[in-house]
Amino acid sequence: MNEEMLKEKVIIVGCQLNDHQERFLYSMDELKSLTETAQGTVVMQVTQNRERVDASTYIGKGKVEEIKALEEELEVDLIIFNDELSPSQLRNLAKHFSSRVIDRTQLILDIFAQRARSKEGKLQVELAQLQYLLPRLGGQGADLSRLGGGIGTRGPGETKLESDRRHIRRRISEIKTQLNTIVHHRERYRERRKRNQAFQIALVGYTNAGKSTLFNRLSSADSYEENQLFATLDPMTRKFVLPSGYSALLTDTVGFIQDLPTTLIAAFRSTLEEVKEADLLLHVVDASNPDYDQHQKTVQHLLEELQMDHLPQFTVYNKIDEQHPNFIPTVTNCILMSALKEEDRLQLKIEIEKQVLHTMIPYDALIPQTGGKLLSTLKNDTILRELVFQEDEQAYRCKGYVLPNHPVLGLLKQYER
Repeated sequence: MNEEMLKEKVIIVGCQLNDHQERFLYSMDELKSLTETAQGTVVMQVTQNRERVDASTYIGKGKVEEIKALEEELEVDLIIFNDELSPSQLRNLAKHFSSRVIDRTQLILDIFAQRARSKEGKLQVELAQLQYLLPRLGGQGADLSRLGGGIGTRGPGETKLESDRRHIRRRISEIKTQLNTIVHHRERYRERRKRNQAFQIALVGYTNAGKSTLFNRLSSADSYEENQLFATLDPMTRKFVLPSGYSALLTDTVGFIQDLPTTLIAAFRSTLEEVKEADLLLHVVDASNPDYDQHQKTVQHLLEELQMDHLPQFTVYNKIDEQHPNFIPTVTNCILMSALKEEDRLQLKIEIEKQVLHTMIPYDALIPQTGGKLLSTLKNDTILRELVFQEDEQAYRCKGYVLPNHPVLGLLKQYER
């Protein structure tokens, strides 16, 4: 049986309210991409212009009938709505159609369920799914008793989704306890890193902007890299070396998306705590995407929500070799590059080093021959620009830059020139 036959046939449905036509069309395209990422095939797109959404079925009666006819004609498995439906809307729509009905939130949660690799990622997805399902249990009866797979059904297994609310609440409480333990572990790691005074850089950006590709090329890591939405879910931190030989830490993070479900923002807050500790954010923007400007705004909005908008930022306009005809950089502190080109990556490293130097303070010291341990620390933990042995002093002249709270500063004081 070929792969296409295994994919579920899907109708996607959107409601355009008054204005924002461009944003609406883009979000419908994005819904199509999300559906394909979840291994579905969009066979029809249905849209409706309305003043406001219908309280009981999201779309009007006429559209419901139209979709009913299409459902029979195209033999679809699934109908996906481009919004977060209320529990009553979901229940009412389920009565009208024989296919399963899910919303954008459920679709995104489903993709996250496929992508989660680490124990923490899986727990966070499960928590978000259970919190989403709890108020919607009434309308999910038939679906939850069905053992078959399919989009919107992955993640917590059949046993975890009994219609017993107490069971789900108990499970939510268990997951929160487990996640708290993981968060404490990570905090200890972060404190250790802070004590070691490494400069920390976090990659942020819209989903599929090319963060993992850049991360892999800069750090020679094996983060999952694919032309898909939400290819990376679990944060990964690796060392990478700047042109001067100075080692910094680089973290790859989950991609942002407009209208990210609130349950997910809450669930992934702890994962994104990694970003909060960063000394520099590298904001990766896909210059080949026609909606790159909207992507930038979405990322900034989510950084504000997560209280990370105060961190220093450097913008990386990626995929410049395929740039969109209307692309114009909208910030000045930036680089235009392709993550696949070595010379572009080297230029980025030079730019990052400039950003690192901005946060450092200069030192000029004369270290005696016996100070081998101190010299080794200067080579590893600072940007050492000059190291010359001076015969007459029988000492090494060291000039360079160091992070302002690095413990080595105290040792350097006695040797300062």
